[in-house]
Amino acid sequence: MKKQYRTLIVMSVAVGLAALASFAMYRVVQGMPVREVEVANMQVVVAAEPIVMGTRLTTKHLRVVAWPSRNPVPGSFSDPKELVDRGVITPINENEPITASRLASLEAGAGLPPVIPEGMRAISVRVNDVIGVAGFVVPGTRVDVLVTVRDENGSSGEPMTRTVVSKVEVLTAGTKYDQERSKDGEPISTSVVTLAVLPEDAERIALASNEGKITLALRNPLDVEATNTRGVRLAALMRGSGPEPIVDPARNRVVARRPPPPPPPAPTPQPVYTVETIRAAKRTAEVIK
Repeated sequence: MKKQYRTLIVMSVAVGLAALASFAMYRVVQGMPVREVEVANMQVVVAAEPIVMGTRLTTKHLRVVAWPSRNPVPGSFSDPKELVDRGVITPINENEPITASRLASLEAGAGLPPVIPEGMRAISVRVNDVIGVAGFVVPGTRVDVLVTVRDENGSSGEPMTRTVVSKVEVLTAGTKYDQERSKDGEPISTSVVTLAVLPEDAERIALASNEGKITLALRNPLDVEATNTRGVRLAALMRGSGPEPIVDPARNRVVARRPPPPPPPAPTPQPVYTVETIRAAKRTAEVIK
C-alpha cells in the first residue's frame, strides 16, 4: 500500500473517532439534570401602573413581586392592604416599589392637602396660555410671580411691573390627564395653576391678583438665587436710553425732559519732548513724556 493511502486512512479514522467522541460527550451533557439555584427573596409591593401625585391608592394600583432579600428597599411594604386609601405625594412609575416616603399618612387622606409642605400654603392663580409660559408651567417646575399694577401713589399714576415672589414651586397645573402628558415634556393648556408659598407670600399674591395682572416667569431648576429687582415703570420702559421725563403732578403729564448729562471732558494730552543725542557718527533720539 502506498504511503499516501496509509496517511489518508489514518486521518479519516482519527476524524471519525473525534466526531464520535464529541457526539457522545454532547449526549452526556444533554442528559445531565439542570440545577436550579434558589435565590432568597421577599415580597414587595410595586405600582401596577403609573400613579400621579394626589391619587388615593386602591388595589388596582398595586401588585406584589418577588424582590431579592440581599437588596431590600428601605421603607417598602409587603402587604397591599397597608397602602389602600393612602395618598400619593410624589409621582410613582410603573413597577417602582412604593415606599413610605412617597405616601401621606392614612389620616391625611389624598388629593392636594398631603402634598403641601409643612409650614407652607397652596394658592391658585388664574392664567392663560401666555401667562402659563405657553403651557410649560407644569407640576414640579419653579416660577417667579410678577404683577403689573397702576401706581396710584406715584406722581403720574403710571403702570409698573415688579416681581413680588420668586422661586415658587408649582404643585398642580391642569387636569389629571394633562399632568400625565406633562411627564413627557409636552406643554399643557390650563386655566389655573396652584403654587406652594409661605403664608406671607400668599398674601402678596392674593393682593397682586386682585389689584393687577399676574404673570408667571419660568425658572431654570438649577437657578436657586432669589430675584431681586426694583421693577420697571412705563416711562422708564418707553424712554429707553433717552432723557428722563419731568412730570407735572398738577396736570399729571410730562411737561419737559431733562437734558442728557454732558459727556465727560476729553483728557488733556501731555506734552512730548524729544531729546536728540549725537555720539561721534551715531545719532539717537529719545522721547520724554
